[in-house]
Amino acid sequence: MDLTLLRTFVTVHRAGSFTRAAALLGLSQPAVTSQIRSLERQLGRPLFLRQARGVTPTTIGDELAHRAAPHLDALVEITETGLDEHTGVRTLHVAGPPEFTAARVLPALTPLVAQGLAVRSSLLGNAEETLDGLAAGHHDLAVAVTRPRGGLFTATPLCDEEHVLVAAPRWAARLSPEVLLHKGAVALERLPVVEVHESLPFVSRYWAAVFDAEPATSATVIAPDLRAVRESAASGAGLAVLPRYLCEGELARRRLVPLLDPPVPPLRTYFLVVRTGTLALPHIARAHDLLLRAAGDW
Repeated sequence: MDLTLLRTFVTVHRAGSFTRAAALLGLSQPAVTSQIRSLERQLGRPLFLRQARGVTPTTIGDELAHRAAPHLDALVEITETGLDEHTGVRTLHVAGPPEFTAARVLPALTPLVAQGLAVRSSLLGNAEETLDGLAAGHHDLAVAVTRPRGGLFTATPLCDEEHVLVAAPRWAARLSPEVLLHKGAVALERLPVVEVHESLPFVSRYWAAVFDAEPATSATVIAPDLRAVRESAASGAGLAVLPRYLCEGELARRRLVPLLDPPVPPLRTYFLVVRTGTLALPHIARAHDLLLRAAGDW
């Protein structure tokens, strides 16, 4: 049996569609379809049920994938290890949200850089774009704020990020936690807001979780980077909702003041995502393990 056909089959099984498998393999969709049909003819059994959106493996397809995938992954590992020995340096391609990747991910990977691993990062604010790039093979490892579905990816919870409602001291002096607890979001309606987007993604999530309401205001300042939001808020431009890790220094120096300390603060979970099977590659596995260990202190 042609190993190329098996590789294509396993990729389709993990991707859940011919289109995504074609992107991963660098082939056209008709070529992928042709290879799967050829394999089905050789076996005399259908391997996938074609649907409007993607494909679903048959029982035979599932059995073949579970038996063949580990061996194909082992062959890839042997090949990649051989490349490591000849080139001397492996490159890890990482993608994730700009602020979190800059503040958490890249510093955590420094021990691997010291061991000779080269790192290339893509700072992407859109989770869908990040996962599409991972599926297409542009990245080896990604950090996402949504858990991807399907067999194409393997996602592991990395850490939770606490969100804090903050403002510069001059704004905080006009409010008190008691007033906020009594009046809720109404007490904040007249305050200017600093956000990353017109849709107020951080403020809206905070309002829903803490006040069970939607914000009744629009942003005064839009800055598509949370570090810029932090600096604008600290300068007095308005209130903001920020990840605690990103504003701990400003809170300690009183450049920013927390406006509220809810019993259950809003959280957002980060996931560490790889293409299924690629943890067999040593450089990806080392980075994956290192980030999971580092996240214990985040």
